[in-house]
Amino acid sequence: MADYVLSGCSAADLSREHFERICVRYICFHYMMDGVSYPDDLGQTLPADEFYARMARGAMTKTSQINISEYVDYFSAFCEQGLDIVHVTLSSGISGTYNSACNAAAIVRENYPNREIFVVDSLGASSGYGLLLDTAAAMRDRGLSARELARWITENRLKLHHWFFSTDLTSYVRGGRISKTAAFFGGVFEICPLLNMDYLGRLIPRKKIRTKKNVIREIVRAMVENADNGTDYDGKCFISMSACREDAEEVARLVEEAFPKLNGKVLINNIGGLIGAHTGPGTVALFFWGGERMD
Repeated sequence: MADYVLSGCSAADLSREHFERICVRYICFHYMMDGVSYPDDLGQTLPADEFYARMARGAMTKTSQINISEYVDYFSAFCEQGLDIVHVTLSSGISGTYNSACNAAAIVRENYPNREIFVVDSLGASSGYGLLLDTAAAMRDRGLSARELARWITENRLKLHHWFFSTDLTSYVRGGRISKTAAFFGGVFEICPLLNMDYLGRLIPRKKIRTKKNVIREIVRAMVENADNGTDYDGKCFISMSACREDAEEVARLVEEAFPKLNGKVLINNIGGLIGAHTGPGTVALFFWGGERMD
């Protein structure tokens, strides 16, 4: 058993059972819905179905990052138990939580000078961040020290590919990411934007594809082009989705058909409250290991 804690946050969009099974601890983000604060606690307080149903009815959402004080309390609790920490954060390309965690770690190290705290930027999000944690847990179980694991995550995080598409642009309009006019024409012409995450951990629009059927095929094609060993890929594949399980299941079916050597079935998770507050319903994200992200 490792003498340190491997930790992440709720935005990794794994189930509570999954976190427990791989022995990874997590700290929760928060979000507001119609003025009420909720913890982003993997659907325990507000189940995903209800969360997205409220959004579809027009509920307004706002998110907040984990603050330094919360991180100080979180890290201190492990240090009091005599444990070192490897904490992996949500991408700095979409959140300031990495800086908060680094500042908190500096404070805690002063109080616990004999403890080591490694804070690593995942440069990932949702279940891609989750797949990074899942793989890191396997490396921990092979006997890597805390320092070795932090180095391994840093050296391999850009090999985790993140591809997303959305069939509902309502939340993009509310968040100011696209105009009402663009959303109107996108709806008329059935435009589904395809995005991925770049080497700085930012979400970048790559293509505008007409019809859901075509964008589903395109996201699987992106995996064929980028996965380790092409269609001989034998790693894990995770999907996360926001209230569009049929779309996610169709992507999973096509992936399993195209990649017969996959390590197990494609795992489908819910997009949690933190990221879902920005995407709204209708988003499917696909995650797998491949060559290093260069752009």
